[in-house]
Amino acid sequence: MFSRLQYWRLYLLSAVLGIGGSFQYGIQVSLIASPAVHVQSFVNYTWMWRNGAPVADSTNQLIWSFIVAVLSLGAWAGAIHSGSLPVTHGRKKALLFNNVVAIIAAVLMVFSRMARSFEMILVGRFLYGYNVGLGLSVHLMYLGESSPKKLRGFMTLTGSIFIAVGKVVGQIVGIKEILGTDEMWPYLLAVSGIPALLQLVMLLFFPETPRYLYIDKGDTEGSKRALQWLWQEDNVQQELDDMQKERESTEGEKAKTVKDVLTSRSVRWQLLTLAIPCAGVQFCGINALYFYAFDIFKESGVPEDQMHYLAIGLGAMELVTISLCSFLIDRAGRKKLMGYGYLLMGVTMCGLTVMLSIKDLTWWIPYVNVALIFCIICVYGLGPSGVSMALPADLFLQAWRPSAYVISGTINWLSMFLVGMLFGYVVDGLGQFCFLIFVAYSIASGAFMLYFVPETKGKTMVEIMDDFHKLNYKEKETNSKENDINLSTKL
Repeated sequence: MFSRLQYWRLYLLSAVLGIGGSFQYGIQVSLIASPAVHVQSFVNYTWMWRNGAPVADSTNQLIWSFIVAVLSLGAWAGAIHSGSLPVTHGRKKALLFNNVVAIIAAVLMVFSRMARSFEMILVGRFLYGYNVGLGLSVHLMYLGESSPKKLRGFMTLTGSIFIAVGKVVGQIVGIKEILGTDEMWPYLLAVSGIPALLQLVMLLFFPETPRYLYIDKGDTEGSKRALQWLWQEDNVQQELDDMQKERESTEGEKAKTVKDVLTSRSVRWQLLTLAIPCAGVQFCGINALYFYAFDIFKESGVPEDQMHYLAIGLGAMELVTISLCSFLIDRAGRKKLMGYGYLLMGVTMCGLTVMLSIKDLTWWIPYVNVALIFCIICVYGLGPSGVSMALPADLFLQAWRPSAYVISGTINWLSMFLVGMLFGYVVDGLGQFCFLIFVAYSIASGAFMLYFVPETKGKTMVEIMDDFHKLNYKEKETNSKENDINLSTKL
């Protein structure tokens, strides 16, 4: 028990990183639905004040759609910078700067109504997106580089926990009894400024990541002090030795570019693992399921004024299951949790598609559909959600990691943008059969994880690279041992 409790400072760091990192993603995804009517009314009011005539319904809907979607574009910009800012200025300074961006966005939201400018909302949403894209990548990078290998999976999975917490908080503060009113919606949109301010202040009391100090900056003593302070251990020589091996393998090598990651044979299977089951998690249909859930609730006879509270139940279910995943990931391993999780999601969505097709046959089928939605979210939380956050931290050495997170963020945010913009048209065209697209992705990703990806739990970065080298270099060359020692630092 003591061996776990001694890392209380590391747990505190994960909380500080979470409230200004992945929490911001969760709250921005969920709270924007609540003020939709009020913001559209404000757009119409502003348009009439400027032009003397109300805005056309199609124009108003287009402006609102872009307000929602611009978050993904801002997040993409933030993800791109996650490959340069943390390398040039360090993980800690990158997050401090990131919090300033969110605070500026919150100020724009608060004063948008006073200034009669819906453009301020658009700019604020873009800045929030930038904050989310940069913060999520650096948050996971920070935790992965500060945690011992026995806790690395659990610590990086806290990113998913804070996303779920953010979703629930966003759904709660958006109800009409709190901030979801015509008078309070600017303050609702500005809520993300509070966790940004908290992280800006509290992160000042924590050290830079030990791996960044040791490998990138060559500050051995600073890294040792950071490890001893975070882990509450005097003897951290084994971790220093592991970092020394990694630094020797990249001696004289600069941080890799995105092009290096995309074209190098030595990280081919790591890249496929990053792109297909992890960064492509948007295509498993979880966000689309949230979008479609209200229609299913309506068909089930749920009163319209209670649907929002049922949605809070979905968010709470995701939070509970992700929390359970945090206790399983370092026992069951990444491979089984994500692989079997995707397969179960695919099978359950097949069942949901069938039940939606026969929903009018009898009165109890719509309630089965609601139960299937909860089952899908439960499986998602227990497997793919958490592992998609934890696994990328295991896949790349220090020199490759920042650019790998740029690729991961690009795939993730563009996927989210596409799903958000196109899902409505897919539903109109395919109806309940739209889920078959997500079934195909889930089953393919599950099979990929189970048959091709090696387990990473409890292994050092060098050991993980050795496992992937068996995939990257299948032919038995006489110099394969030399390639393993070089650890993929040369293209």
